[in-house]
Amino acid sequence: MKNRPFAKYCWIVLALVVFVILWGAVVRATGSGAGCGNHWPLCNGQVIPPTETMETVIEFTHRLSSGLLGILVLGMVGWAFRAFPKGHVVRKAALWSIFFIITESALGAGLVKFEWVAANVSMARVYSTAFHLINTFLLLSTVTLTAWFAGGGAPFRLRKQGVVGLVLIAAFVGSLILGASGAITALGDTLTLQAGITPAESPIVAWLVDVRITHPVLAFVLLGIYYLAVTVINSRRTDARTHTLGRSILFVYSTQLCIGGLNVYLKAPVWLQIVHLSMTNLIWVLLILWAASALAQEHETERVLFSKSLPGSA
Repeated sequence: MKNRPFAKYCWIVLALVVFVILWGAVVRATGSGAGCGNHWPLCNGQVIPPTETMETVIEFTHRLSSGLLGILVLGMVGWAFRAFPKGHVVRKAALWSIFFIITESALGAGLVKFEWVAANVSMARVYSTAFHLINTFLLLSTVTLTAWFAGGGAPFRLRKQGVVGLVLIAAFVGSLILGASGAITALGDTLTLQAGITPAESPIVAWLVDVRITHPVLAFVLLGIYYLAVTVINSRRTDARTHTLGRSILFVYSTQLCIGGLNVYLKAPVWLQIVHLSMTNLIWVLLILWAASALAQEHETERVLFSKSLPGSA
């Protein structure tokens, strides 16, 4: 069962999710997280604050876009329940989307209320940054799957997938770890390069500088995992779309490695951080679509064995 108008709406919602994520990175990279003070959901205690500083403009724009996203996700859930029958996978994916938009808002509110923004240096901010990134990935996943299923994508099973399931789990876990380490690395760049805090001034900043090498090392490890996963899945799935998505991930991810190297060389300018994060979001969405396609395909060997077990089979 497919509903093309609804699927298009879901892709639009996904595009807005990506925009909100990228604008959130602008907030962090420019030190604008305190642009509305420690007020939430109000900005500096007002519904529409005076925009006297660029920090307030940037933070308030982020809040407006986040609010719009919440409304659109709520509309997505309502439309899903009207367009699809009880128990349909689209309904389930849409409900998970509203759950993760709520947790995303709660994490954002926590950053503001506890003042883990701007030049704040604390391990609590480091942990919350990593958790925020993981929650963001999960939100991207649920909206992507809502669009996938609404467009006619087949439901998939997670159990009894054999080696295909194992390599996909490795790819997902590796991507989450790399994403979290990237968020922590970006925070370190913000504190050292934008806020001007030196390792000598803060042991936490010193730690962030020391662990920076972890991110590129993990990036190359994940490249190996992706390559293994694509090789394994392409040998066990015959669907052309699955093969194309796998090759696309390898190409985009290889490009991302080059962008990451350039980001380090240029000392993480804000515009390049946004490009880097854009590619990260693209890779994650491709990974979700690739996994959905691969897991929905019956293993060729299983199909052959089943056909041979039928009465009258040779």
